[in-house]
Amino acid sequence: MSTSFPPPPILSFAEMATSISELHQAHAHFLKSGLIHSTFAASRLIASVSTNSHAQAIPYAHSIFSRIPNPSPYMWNTIIRAYATSPTPEAALTIFHQMLSVSVLPDKYTFTFALKSCGNFSGVEEGRQIHAHVLKIGFGGDLFIQNTLIHLYASCGCIEDACNLLDRMPERDVVSWNALLSGYVERGLMDLARRLFDEMPERNVESWNFMISGYVGLGLLEEARRVFDETPVKNVVSWNAMITGYAHASCFSEVLVHFGDMQHAGVKPDNCTLVSVLSACAHVGALSQGEWVHAYIDKNGISIDGFVATALVDMYSKCGSIEKALEVFYNCSRKDISTWNSIISGLSTHGSGKHALRIFSEMLEDGFKPNEVTFVCVLSACSRAGLLDEGREIFNLMVNVHGIQPAIEHYGCMVDLLGRVGLLEEAEELVQKMPQKEASVVWESLLGACRNHGNVELAERVAQKLLELSPQESSSFVQLSNMYASVGRWKDVMEVRQRMRAQGLRKDPGCSMIEVDGIVYEFLAGEGLASVEDLT
Repeated sequence: MSTSFPPPPILSFAEMATSISELHQAHAHFLKSGLIHSTFAASRLIASVSTNSHAQAIPYAHSIFSRIPNPSPYMWNTIIRAYATSPTPEAALTIFHQMLSVSVLPDKYTFTFALKSCGNFSGVEEGRQIHAHVLKIGFGGDLFIQNTLIHLYASCGCIEDACNLLDRMPERDVVSWNALLSGYVERGLMDLARRLFDEMPERNVESWNFMISGYVGLGLLEEARRVFDETPVKNVVSWNAMITGYAHASCFSEVLVHFGDMQHAGVKPDNCTLVSVLSACAHVGALSQGEWVHAYIDKNGISIDGFVATALVDMYSKCGSIEKALEVFYNCSRKDISTWNSIISGLSTHGSGKHALRIFSEMLEDGFKPNEVTFVCVLSACSRAGLLDEGREIFNLMVNVHGIQPAIEHYGCMVDLLGRVGLLEEAEELVQKMPQKEASVVWESLLGACRNHGNVELAERVAQKLLELSPQESSSFVQLSNMYASVGRWKDVMEVRQRMRAQGLRKDPGCSMIEVDGIVYEFLAGEGLASVEDLT
């Protein structure tokens, strides 16, 4: 009578590991206990490490794999699969070739993962070679491989090859049709996708979601909404596709309305939903709705880390509750660079420049490497708080220590900082030295500083430059007109306004949003008040 033993607890520990250090501990235990010599245990370890979200997880899994004397086919497939969906999918083919060179026989899963890697870097020629190998060893009729090949050819633009392969298949399922449909969608070929969709003998929720996502990706929200409304069974992906589409189109009020509909439909939101909704709350200042989402997260035991933490910090900051943003920031289970950037940006917006600099110092001490966005946030904090010396130091740190070349946004922050403290000539010199000679937004910042300090002579030069760069933009005319008005040059004010009328330019009306009893209201200057439900 055979006796089965439960797997050692270290396997569960490895599978639940959330950090690279925990993976190191698990690996060390495997080596010390000799479990690494068990094919089953070693396979589980490699699989656990390769699917961890840490950036170094896949190379670490590869290093463990490379020290196994005779890796099983499952181990080979695990490493190929990990690289196939990584930022370097080409590496999967290197492992695949190594597998063939040591005479390990690939199975249908090996070919599927290798073909997926080709699709992820548009390697259609490499895919054709693997296709030939598939036919050579007799796997040409396998449904999984055929479906993967259809998607590969379609997503790489080889439409005729994909269609011919589908037509020749003796057995097709809905995945076969979806493979071609998703290929059309990925390339933005929505006319072909619509035609195929209408011809499909059967559809599942993924078929409908592909169509919704395809229209959303092209910004065709009305068509996407039409397909969404026709979808017989919607899942969280269906709702997320529409919510994300509205968010990317800056239709934030529609995001909140759609999220309410999702709740009424009884569909449970996921992290993607929550991040999009929190972003919408941040943009329209819907604090109470953002707090409801936060309460939902806590009630359902959702971990506040990564994108969710960043979205919460951003929402509270933009809705005026910087204390709550700091509370979320310090209590989140895991911070990434975007979380640090969000709190620094929030403190900057609230005028707490010195606090933002302290957070930046904490970030460096914790070993996080600042990126371009980090320096925009920190320089903006210095600008808003008038911290000239600190701003210059940060700018030099960015260039000379971290090797980041200044972009328009960095120059804009420095010009704004110099302008705030009255160093207009130095600000003008910096603008003229910029590699981006046609950055009108930086010139506009300098023009605003000229107005604030009453430097009419420089303002006229800057305004003339702006008119050359953006002759159809009204903002430079408006700022110059306001500048003349502030010093009583009314004749010049009239001339500027006459030039605006002659060119058919108008000042864009101001727009504001307020939240009352959980309802967001929007109004334009000179118009009435309406709720977002009335506007949509």
